[in-house]
Amino acid sequence: MLVTICAVISVLMWVGLLAAPWRPWSTREHLEAGGAPLDLSGITVLIPARNEAEVLGSTLAGLRAQGPGLSIVVIDDQSTDGTAVIAAGVPHVTVIPGQPLPEGWAGKLWALEQGLQHVRTPMVLLLDADIELRPGLLPALLALKLREHRQLVSLMADLRRTSFWDRLLLPAFVYYFKLIYPFALANGPSRRVAAAAGGCILVDAEALQQAGAFASLRDALIDDCTLARCVKQAGGRTWLGLSRDVVSLRPYGHFGAIHQMVARSAFTQLGYSLALLLLVTLLFALAYGAPWLVLVTAALWPWGLLALAAMMLSYLPILRYYRMSPLWALLLPVSAALYLGMTWSSAIRYWRGVRSQWKGRVYSS
Repeated sequence: MLVTICAVISVLMWVGLLAAPWRPWSTREHLEAGGAPLDLSGITVLIPARNEAEVLGSTLAGLRAQGPGLSIVVIDDQSTDGTAVIAAGVPHVTVIPGQPLPEGWAGKLWALEQGLQHVRTPMVLLLDADIELRPGLLPALLALKLREHRQLVSLMADLRRTSFWDRLLLPAFVYYFKLIYPFALANGPSRRVAAAAGGCILVDAEALQQAGAFASLRDALIDDCTLARCVKQAGGRTWLGLSRDVVSLRPYGHFGAIHQMVARSAFTQLGYSLALLLLVTLLFALAYGAPWLVLVTAALWPWGLLALAAMMLSYLPILRYYRMSPLWALLLPVSAALYLGMTWSSAIRYWRGVRSQWKGRVYSS
């Protein structure tokens, strides 16, 4: 009886996901480079940079290739490498030496708050120091923003895939993000669902101020989605999509690096709630474990097969978008088990007193 219930729930979960009208598995919300040349003098780029000497040069070169008139401000967030030297060596780039981190602020947000004081343009591009924009991407993003009448638009970066672990886990990271924050709902008028991708956000300076700028979310670890929610609550409209031309330069390469990236905010995503963590664990068991259990049960194997087929079918659009073999869909349950383990790892860190740890800084719980 229990196996039958698990079979029915599992099939309903996956078939329901495929049938959902907002299509969280779809990649229809995307944007690639190729926009017509536009005047970019109305945009100031803010780049918070902490020990990013290895990648910052490529990021700045990508920006300079976007078009004329762009103002670029790099906030050197107490770096101990050559970050400031590299930034200062690029023409028409303003470098701000970051001040010590005040109590109650997340490092990135404090850097952006300092950079905001130097903005004199109607729009601001918030760009991570390890994100390279391919030529023509920013004009395309600006055109979309103007066409759709949005106060905030953002693009999720294409994460580098150079190893088995990258290919196993990074497309799945995007897949799960889209399940948690369905882009179609986040891009709609409802204020209940709001999301953004912090690596590349183009926002109106006025909307930023109306949302309380960075002071209103100074301790947020999931700052991108928090900012999108603040903009929506202030009456603004947002848009989020994928892009293969917003390229993450940060190498992961091994499981430990991906674990560090996920564990720093996974439990934050659950509001530090043990009840939600247990619920997620149960849902993952039903979604990814139950189909295999049902598959080996002679009388119910068609249910297990149907659930597995629907599960893998939901993952194919992401694999296709990132030009990966559909055979990676067979390993989605493995990815799910690893992500669940990383979420528990994040919770254990929190219970031990570490809310988050990133770039040499520890935020206590």
